Amino acid sequence: MRPEILPETFPRGARVRAKAEFTAVFASGKRTAEPRLALHWLADDTSPRMGLAVSRKVDPNAVGRNRIKRQLRERFRRLRPYLKGGSYVLVARSAAAASANVQLAQAFEQLLIRAGALPRTVSTGTMPPASSISTS
Repeated sequence: MRPEILPETFPRGARVRAKAEFTAVFASGKRTAEPRLALHWLADDTSPRMGLAVSRKVDPNAVGRNRIKRQLRERFRRLRPYLKGGSYVLVARSAAAASANVQLAQAFEQLLIRAGALPRTVSTGTMPPASSISTS
């Protein structure tokens, strides 16, 4: 089920970019949140697309805001083959600025699972799950 090679880019077609698209997701989408992030998801038949909102209130420094966006885009890129179709918009909260990169990725993945967009058993690592290793 895992794709052999993931593209190393985040193509334009995988992005929510227009204000009208953001507005549609916020108005009609399903919302779930945790202290670092809020996820808005509007399910449809299109391939998964992501938009990000990281304001200056989250981190006044552009370097900090860009770090948050970079980490979330990379995690989305790796999980994209496993996600259900639709538009995903992530809104960073102020706790995201103080979070480590691993914590941001875990928070994002937990939100996807809670929203029902990602199955619980997805493994993007190189080792098989412990339950699939034979002990005989």
